[in-house]
Amino acid sequence: MPKNKPAIGSITWIDLTIPNAEEVKNFYIKVIGWKPEALSMGDYNDFVMKAPKSGKAVAGVCHSRGSNSDLPPQWLMYITVANISKSIAACKKLGGKVLVKPKNLGSAGKYCVIQDTAGAVCALYESKK
Repeated sequence: MPKNKPAIGSITWIDLTIPNAEEVKNFYIKVIGWKPEALSMGDYNDFVMKAPKSGKAVAGVCHSRGSNSDLPPQWLMYITVANISKSIAACKKLGGKVLVKPKNLGSAGKYCVIQDTAGAVCALYESKK
């Protein structure tokens, strides 16, 4: 997640959560040229993928383990909202679904995963910063 407080409504992050993150990380290294940086998750590493020239973090490639075990296996964009509880209430009222209930991201904030009325999936992110 970003180091500075992201703008409300902005796409803040994208990641891919899959069972074989190590293998798929290598796919994107060869196809796009991303440079991986290991991110310790305790007994395994997820990967922050960085742009080859700037070194800017652009995406994550993560294992579907632990708190990520119930995330769908797809590129998932995280959209910053002002208040995750209010956004969830609006989602449900308008016929959407909450696929993953809000989870804490430590000092960074919290997120949840929703599905809109067309079936598209995204994450909502509320920053603590």
